[in-house]
Amino acid sequence: MPRQARKTSCSKVYHCMLRGVNKQDIFFDKQDYFKFQEILKKTKTKYFYQLYSYVLMPNHIHLEIKDENQNLSTIIHNIATSYAIYFNKKYERKGHLFENRFKSKNVENAYYIVNLVRYIHQNPVKAGISEMENYKWSSYLEYFKVNNIDEKNRIVDTEEILFQFLPEKEKAQKEFLKFNKEMIRFKESTELLQYEIKNKLTDEEVIYFIKEQIGIDNIQDIQKYNKKYRNSIIKKIKNIEGITQNQISRILGITINIIKKVN
Repeated sequence: MPRQARKTSCSKVYHCMLRGVNKQDIFFDKQDYFKFQEILKKTKTKYFYQLYSYVLMPNHIHLEIKDENQNLSTIIHNIATSYAIYFNKKYERKGHLFENRFKSKNVENAYYIVNLVRYIHQNPVKAGISEMENYKWSSYLEYFKVNNIDEKNRIVDTEEILFQFLPEKEKAQKEFLKFNKEMIRFKESTELLQYEIKNKLTDEEVIYFIKEQIGIDNIQDIQKYNKKYRNSIIKKIKNIEGITQNQISRILGITINIIKKVN
């Protein structure tokens, strides 16, 4: 069954995340990070979108995109495909690099647009990897060193975000610096993380995945499999992002206690 179309944001701003399949690392060295930044520049030129902020973490990516032309799926597909081709060739691997569907959340107002910039920039800090000012693989430093970066090397569009603080760039940068140093309050963090923890799949999407990706035509047959094979299938289904154990139990017709015991 086809997936439901994503809803359009009234602000045209979206919080997108790509994660490595099975949460595996997708960046192994500096060249990998540089390559992804290069792909971002190329897709911006091709699809005319604005990028307000980004961070490249070892096994996932956050992007804050303003897409006036409603090309979000095409944009993310192009980014992911381009990088996966590079990565698979470099590391002599085959198959999917990213989880099968990227996540996105509409960012509907200026308050959360600005807070999302801060949330994205604070990712390395929260992960215990680095302070924001020392992390090379995010948009944070472009907000302060934009005058020292050649036009051809710029990735993010800082003007609209800085203007939310003050009209004068230097004063806006100082306010932006203080704002980014403040840790996000619980309410803001909950709103910004909502798409990660509540991006639940519908039953139809789960059934489609089982049939197309796992290759089982009659889902009810799973009940009849021997225990070892049945549990191996359940384990694969449990690894699907956005599915609950109760949902698996309901779809497969297998008791929740059995589902919970499969690791």
